[in-house]
Amino acid sequence: MRTLGQKRAEYALEKVLTISCDKKDFKSLSSGVPSMILQNGFGQTMAFLVAKGTDKDMKIKENDKHIVMFRIIKEWLIKELSTVGFNKNNNEKEFIKEISQLSQMDYLTAQKETLALLEWVKRYANAWFSGEESKNDTGS
Repeated sequence: MRTLGQKRAEYALEKVLTISCDKKDFKSLSSGVPSMILQNGFGQTMAFLVAKGTDKDMKIKENDKHIVMFRIIKEWLIKELSTVGFNKNNNEKEFIKEISQLSQMDYLTAQKETLALLEWVKRYANAWFSGEESKNDTGS
């Protein structure tokens, strides 16, 4: 039997290793999203990610770091918070609408679970996408 923490770590690693956007940009974003959630709120941060990942014609930019992050969070919440009842067939904007309609308890549960997931996403992004600065570091 695996703990939820182990499942989170495995999922985060799988997603980080298969991202399709610029890895350096994703690493930077993965460090900032948890703070954004704590400062601005879960729903507002999810809306921000979609807004930044949408072009001026209102089309989702599939390989944008913001959309990649949004989808990592969305897929995890649908998978692990089945009691909340998220619809897996909803697009990004419909998912945000679902978030806005959650009870306070479900909203806080989703926020807490997202923050726990992002701990792992951030760790793995930092480990796998460490740039030239770590290659040149001699430890002195």
